[in-house]
Amino acid sequence: MDADGIEIEEIDIVIVGAGICGLATALALHRKGIQSVVLERSETLRTSGIAIGILTNGWRALDQLGIGSKLRQTALPLQVVRDIWLDTHKQQASPLSTGEARCVKRSDLIQMLAEDLPIGTIRFGCRIVSLKLDPLTSYPILQLLDGRKVKAKVLIGCDGVNSVVAEFLKLKPKKLFPMCGVRGLTIYPNGHGRAPEFVRTHRNDIVCGRIPINENLLFWFLPFPLTELSDANIFNDQELIKQMALDKTNGFPDEIAKMVEDCETSYLSLTHLRYRTPWDVLLGRFRNGTVTVAGDAMHVMGPFLGQGGSAALEDAIVLARCLAQKIGVGGGDMERNGREIIQRKVGEAIDAYVEERRTRLVRLSAQTYLTGLLLGTTLKPLKLLILALIFLLFRDRIRHTRYDCGRL
Repeated sequence: MDADGIEIEEIDIVIVGAGICGLATALALHRKGIQSVVLERSETLRTSGIAIGILTNGWRALDQLGIGSKLRQTALPLQVVRDIWLDTHKQQASPLSTGEARCVKRSDLIQMLAEDLPIGTIRFGCRIVSLKLDPLTSYPILQLLDGRKVKAKVLIGCDGVNSVVAEFLKLKPKKLFPMCGVRGLTIYPNGHGRAPEFVRTHRNDIVCGRIPINENLLFWFLPFPLTELSDANIFNDQELIKQMALDKTNGFPDEIAKMVEDCETSYLSLTHLRYRTPWDVLLGRFRNGTVTVAGDAMHVMGPFLGQGGSAALEDAIVLARCLAQKIGVGGGDMERNGREIIQRKVGEAIDAYVEERRTRLVRLSAQTYLTGLLLGTTLKPLKLLILALIFLLFRDRIRHTRYDCGRL
């Protein structure tokens, strides 16, 4: 009970956010026999969102979580990425990943992660309004909107781009690429008949990408500069988003225009493209006591490599493994040891997690950052400079897909 007479609930491990990273982290801990509680601000499981591309490294992580085989049944394997330039009538096919690549509905991934968790792991309607350290124990205390308080021996922030936990750690604010992106999902009841390829169609400075999820679903996206966004209210108007997408694809092949036209507005989204700079990932302090972050809260990046979700899955595996090595499989040391030993062991586990992830994430963030700059500028000298940097630093453009986060 605190000084105001409010009872404080004490929980060993608290995860903030029931998105992909939060659920994957809870499931990874569960596979190691370690209990956790996930606090989610919404009242139900957030199955909104469109789709997510998962490459070889992400499927390795999903296999460690035990849901890879089940999730594969929902999505076609993709063969190549094919670029089509309408202005020059040229095409080019290149590898999308070293090994496996599929695009899955975000709702399928979220539901499968949640289904394998013990009942009661996720607590809905838990909106955090403040976070501070207990002056007596140095454990984090979360103040919820409804007046409840929760003290955690370990706190993991998986609460996305607007992370309360990242703010507590005083991480540098995320930044905006000078770009937005429309994402859509078009349903073809009788089949779309498209090859299992990631196709990017270029016309002038506009790119429209499409990826088949299965025989009846096509995921598509349309990035464009922020300067072309005339009305800020468009983010909340699905019909305006659709009309803008139709305007942007004017002059593209009829099949693309029809794909956009046939997309139900409920499957449309318009978002800013955000990122954390590579140097912030390199220098960021990702631990304070027994508090850390994972997923977008740690390393939000643009969608250009298709690695945001897969990197979050990797975080979950590595963090759970590091914690289990220090507090024991099953988390028995959390019960047996006193506060100082717990804090030392958890601190060592988080430090090992951060050290292992930092090198990987700096490379991913740098490659994504340069790719975003390349797509976001129309200045030819700058484009040539960025292309030269990408060639020097990332000559193997799909090396990141070969990464293996290891066994859980």
